[in-house]
Amino acid sequence: MNPKSNIEMKKVLLKILFIFFPIILFAQNNYYDVVVVGGTPGGIMSAIAASREGKKVVVLERSAHIGGLPANGLGATDIATRGATTGLFREFVNHVLDYYIEKYGKDSEQVKVCSDGYHFEPHVAALVFEKMLEPERKNITVLTMRQFDSETKNVAMDGAEIQCIRIYNRDTKKWEQYSGKVFIDATYEGDLGAAAGVPYSIGREGKDEYNEIGAGRLYKLWLGPELEGTTNEGDGNIQAYNYRLCLTNDPSNRILPEKPKRYNRKEYLSLVEDVYTGTFAGVEMLSVTPEMQVANRRHIENGGTTQIPGDPWGIAKITNMVDLPNGKTDANNQHLALISTDLPEENWQWPEENWQWRDRFAQRLKEYTLGLLWFAQNDEALPKAFRDNVREWGLAKDEYIDNGNFPRQVYVREGRRLHGEHFFTANDAYPVAKGKRPPLYSNSITASHYALDSHAVHKREKGKIALDGFFNYQASVYTVPFGVILPKKVNNLLIPVPASATHVGFSTLRMEPCWMALGQAAGIAAALAIEQNKSVKELDIEDIQAELLKEKTTLMYFKDITVDSPDFEMVQYMGLRGYITDWVADLDGPMDRDTAKSWSTMSGITIEKFKGKSRRDILQAVYDLIR
Repeated sequence: MNPKSNIEMKKVLLKILFIFFPIILFAQNNYYDVVVVGGTPGGIMSAIAASREGKKVVVLERSAHIGGLPANGLGATDIATRGATTGLFREFVNHVLDYYIEKYGKDSEQVKVCSDGYHFEPHVAALVFEKMLEPERKNITVLTMRQFDSETKNVAMDGAEIQCIRIYNRDTKKWEQYSGKVFIDATYEGDLGAAAGVPYSIGREGKDEYNEIGAGRLYKLWLGPELEGTTNEGDGNIQAYNYRLCLTNDPSNRILPEKPKRYNRKEYLSLVEDVYTGTFAGVEMLSVTPEMQVANRRHIENGGTTQIPGDPWGIAKITNMVDLPNGKTDANNQHLALISTDLPEENWQWPEENWQWRDRFAQRLKEYTLGLLWFAQNDEALPKAFRDNVREWGLAKDEYIDNGNFPRQVYVREGRRLHGEHFFTANDAYPVAKGKRPPLYSNSITASHYALDSHAVHKREKGKIALDGFFNYQASVYTVPFGVILPKKVNNLLIPVPASATHVGFSTLRMEPCWMALGQAAGIAAALAIEQNKSVKELDIEDIQAELLKEKTTLMYFKDITVDSPDFEMVQYMGLRGYITDWVADLDGPMDRDTAKSWSTMSGITIEKFKGKSRRDILQAVYDLIR
């Protein structure tokens, strides 16, 4: 062998060693078609969708329980238009409704309060996820207490593809290796994608970057105007986290919180003045005068309650509660409050920190939250009528029985936002004109709808009557392009949870119904990539959409067409291709001249020959011909 050939051979051997050395270091290999990191709802739906396509899937969840936030207090489903997001999310909702009907009867109070399956207790969400997974157990392996640490050494790459990942078994204290053809990052933090080299964003973009409403530094009253101090400048700071508490005022199921060991009374003292003066962060504060606040204080000191219009009282002053079945509530941060269960600023490190730091913050947040409740129930600086109201409420003792009746998981509203082939912005959720849709994406993998909604980035500041970063802007039902879950730089990874978006764009994508839908699309895309021996980026979007439509997934929302309509698939296909852009399909209506001309141009078919036919008949005929 000549010296030149010898050098080339050494290069090849070194390349092979470079690729496989990390794998050799890992523990025993576990091989699956699809490897899902994160037992969140997005991860669970990814697994179910891939399993239904016949693929072997493993779900690796760090905690002892799957289900993410719906199984940890987020029982009031965040969706503005029911029917906009369907598919596996709709199956989840239907299972919830069936649970309450079967257990309590169709005319029961529990069925009424569950609101057609959109409101549920934490343990019911956990049961429903398990029920949905049960028929797929032949293909899906769910492993809990499996921790992925977001470090490059825990991902073995071959060029632009992940070969395997290293996972820490928190029970055995040993490392494990998982290999697969396609990987799915379903973590709230974007840990896998970051370790694999996908670029990402953390924090807020400035308005000068994408011209988004609500961008950057922002002070805004709830349902009110933007205030002085708003600069719309970007920064690296993220919105606050909290726990979604499951509270009840049922004495037989109520546990009053105890004072935490590391209780700090000073953290909560500002609440006292807020109560007496009726200070809150709502638009009504613009009409509140100092004289009104003085009178309010006197009224409360004499045993009354607040007289300030719009000012929440008692437990509602510190939590925003939505009723759940069996006398429970989903108790979130109070958006009208200047101090509530959110803990801004202290979570800024979470997205990029290790799990040791995250666990410390989770404990700090738990103690802060319990301390707030204890203060509001017991501190004599607060008026007795206020304390008595708050003391009616406690933790539900039949929830989280292995965790002191406290949620097991922090509400991570936003972590890393991995960069994908499409960067979703606020403008993707806003109508292009009054009464019109937002931009329509022909490569849509789901429709969705929730307001642009962010919690505070900073704690209360002296002289400010609103918290920086808190906003809520109404959006319209929008379409989500496939590129949102297609990461840059890695060819066999999908990112349905740490999706590609700006801070403001992500503030609507981050709702669990949308995450479930993106997870379903990721599972189908993973299965198709394996079947077709392609990278996920080489897939034909029509193949993905065809499978999604078979599973009753709404890709484009119409007010007059449901998933149960016999015309559903046809209208979805034709709508995404621009044949129907209005909010209603109006299939029984007559064909007008302008629409006929437009359809003829798009299809190359002479629409006039269908004279006298309904829009349904003509659309179906064109659909049959162009398919």
